Amino acid sequence: MSVKVLYKTTAKATGGRDGTAATLDGAFSVKLATPRELGGGGGAGNNPEQLFAAGYAACFIGAMKAVAAGGGPKVPADASVTSTVGIGPRSEGGFGLDIDLAVSLPGLERADAEALVAKAHQVCPYSNATRGNVDVRLTVV
Repeated sequence: MSVKVLYKTTAKATGGRDGTAATLDGAFSVKLATPRELGGGGGAGNNPEQLFAAGYAACFIGAMKAVAAGGGPKVPADASVTSTVGIGPRSEGGFGLDIDLAVSLPGLERADAEALVAKAHQVCPYSNATRGNVDVRLTVV
């Protein structure tokens, strides 16, 4: 499958889960810290799962807006996505992710909201990247 790239960004991490990460253009910089649950100190800083959760949530709203622009129901201004990302050992070896997306679309009929979420899940690049590889559960709240 090919992708017609419209935007690229580059980030560099140093020191792994207890280091730093930043985009090369200087627009984003973060101190990283390993959570206690993964054997770290749990100190000040963020971890890759938090960054992934925030990115997926924001991107999914963008995907819903793209679907709406193509004739779907309008996405309410106060729409929100709460993304919960878990990490742990896989039965096949290595580590894997587990994701829940709780989508709030105030004012939309439940059937319209569920249809919009299902279509957005087919459009969202994070959903496409994880499909068939990571369990992603969608819930309209």
